[in-house]
Amino acid sequence: MSRQCDLCGKGTIFGNTVSHAKNRTRRTWRPNLVSMKTMVGGTVISVKICARCLRSNKIVKHV
Repeated sequence: MSRQCDLCGKGTIFGNTVSHAKNRTRRTWRPNLVSMKTMVGGTVISVKICARCLRSNKIVKHV
């Protein structure tokens, strides 16, 4: 299961956590994904979309 938005492709980003003493340790930022059902081409499928795509109504929810 990939941690990536099915609409916009937003995924995991890697970087450093920098402390006050300038010590650097690797860390990851994961997208806020929501799994939901939607209607695509007359069929109901389950997709993972990020919160930004959900908030901007880029997908039609299936209840």
